[in-house]
Amino acid sequence: MKINDILQPGSVRSVSSISSKKRLFQELSEVAASCYSLSQPLVFEALQERENLGPTGVGQGVALPHARIDNLDKVVAVFLRLDKPVDFDSADRQPVDLFFCLLAPTDAGVEHLKALALVSRTLRQQQVCAKLRANDDATTLLTILTDSQNSQAA
Repeated sequence: MKINDILQPGSVRSVSSISSKKRLFQELSEVAASCYSLSQPLVFEALQERENLGPTGVGQGVALPHARIDNLDKVVAVFLRLDKPVDFDSADRQPVDLFFCLLAPTDAGVEHLKALALVSRTLRQQQVCAKLRANDDATTLLTILTDSQNSQAA
């Protein structure tokens, strides 16, 4: 699995102002709805329900919100870079500015776990996060994410 298998150009955005976790989930679900023809309210509710089980902020300004969605046929993703970090109840109690959201079919099983592992490995690289934070162009952000995986394989 590669990042460009789950992330498409329209699903990568840089956003200037998000004031809360709820507003962030609204933005993620709106992008997912427009890119993948999903129901915005369904995605929003699924992200909220998953987050209620435990925060998906993994630390160092990174969060990996994820949810399982009915009627989805493959794992898809949305990436948001915020200009101003938002409080996200992360493990290290630091605000978050990089969000890689994964949406998986209800019965995805191992594919969902592979996608989570891939994204986690990618965003654990400090140089990748630094590049993402230094750019606000969606095309550049997508290139950074996909190139980081290519450089890992080399």
